[in-house]
Amino acid sequence: MTDTLRPPLAVAETAAGTGTPKKLTRSIGVVGGTLLTLSCVTPASSLFVIVPELFSTIGTFTALSIAIGALICIAVAFCYSELGTLVPSAGGEYAMVGTLAGRFAGWLVFIQSLIVVMIVPSLIAIGTADYLAPIVHMDARWAGAAVMLAATVAGLLDLRANAWITGIFLVLEVIASAVVAFLGFGHAERGVGSMLHGSVVTDGATSGVGIAAMLAAMGTALFVTQGFSTAIYLSEELENPRRNVARTVLWTLGLSVVVILVPVVAITMGAPDLAALSAGDISALVAGWSNSAVGTFISLCIALAIINAGIVMVIQNSRVLFASGRDKAWPEPVNKAFGTLNRYSAPWVSTLAVGVPGAVLCFVPQDQLTNITGVAVAALYLLVAVAALFSRKGHHKHAPAWRQPIWPVLPVLLIVGLGYLLTQLDVTALLWTAGITAAASLYWLLYLRPRQDSRWVITLPEDEQV
Repeated sequence: MTDTLRPPLAVAETAAGTGTPKKLTRSIGVVGGTLLTLSCVTPASSLFVIVPELFSTIGTFTALSIAIGALICIAVAFCYSELGTLVPSAGGEYAMVGTLAGRFAGWLVFIQSLIVVMIVPSLIAIGTADYLAPIVHMDARWAGAAVMLAATVAGLLDLRANAWITGIFLVLEVIASAVVAFLGFGHAERGVGSMLHGSVVTDGATSGVGIAAMLAAMGTALFVTQGFSTAIYLSEELENPRRNVARTVLWTLGLSVVVILVPVVAITMGAPDLAALSAGDISALVAGWSNSAVGTFISLCIALAIINAGIVMVIQNSRVLFASGRDKAWPEPVNKAFGTLNRYSAPWVSTLAVGVPGAVLCFVPQDQLTNITGVAVAALYLLVAVAALFSRKGHHKHAPAWRQPIWPVLPVLLIVGLGYLLTQLDVTALLWTAGITAAASLYWLLYLRPRQDSRWVITLPEDEQV
């Protein structure tokens, strides 16, 4: 076990043996980082693609479950902000956890994040067809695959240009969310108190929703606002990361919760009846509250938001593979490929490795993808909380970084709460995630651990703005 507790090597230590690790260019500030990160949360996509599933399973408890998930995410965001400023690396969670809690822990985090980064873009992209329906009818799977391939092409371009592109799309999706909120509140059929009493219509019959059902849906509720962690993946490209990582994480989480939760409350209050709410067809609700032209406008804005999300997620996720190649997680030819940058300083092989399989995953059942992602997100947050307990040990105690309040109370509460939550999630998804993690652990034992001096060497690029 001693090798799992060995700290990663700093740049100065690796330069002599393997050469200076490649670095991404610092080209964006808080505004650009927040635009990219908020786009990765993609509030409208979460609202219009993921939230309808919650309406269909827990009905009027949807807003409450998202609110509880947001409270959990605040504590998670504090952990991310502190660890992200201590370890500003494109490796994101795995670099943070590997640096603080040991290389094997970092590897387990990498596997959970890899599950998320490979599945989430496809899961969001599949929803495109539903919102293009007013102008063209497409098979959801093929539409999702097309979005993934288009996002992959965009991900090969300059990051600053992508920040502006995604910023424009973000404005459209915020407008769509605001219109839905305005229409929902303007046609309120029930009061706020209805959200404290869970009810749902299933197969034409009304039934109550208990706490157990809401807990089972919490993985999805956490997933709704999950993208705030993108700021960590972009930390090598953020100017002044010691200051701007925390700002970007916290601003993004706060804004995304508002953009998502307010329309959810409005939809819950404004749906004409419980059956319409449980159906989760937000486009139909908008058309009923207004007219077909407004419904078409909202649908097209949502479709653009999904494309926007695909672009940002491909950008983010390619950075994870780039960092894993730089940190020697794979056989040397794969490491070299993942670390290759194009003329725009984008890791083009890593981008293709995310986008192309993502297009293939669009043909996997959506429910299965959602459940597996919920498990992986909960496990990822739990491991980050564990690493946060080590953030003030040794030389990290006095390192310049943003510090979370009431440490270590929040990490401990997160570990207990998320540990219990994992026991309440979908069993099949738990088994899939456990199987993938077990296979990855074998890879660690049989390939990485015997080569610990030359493989999975977590490097921390020199930080120009300490």
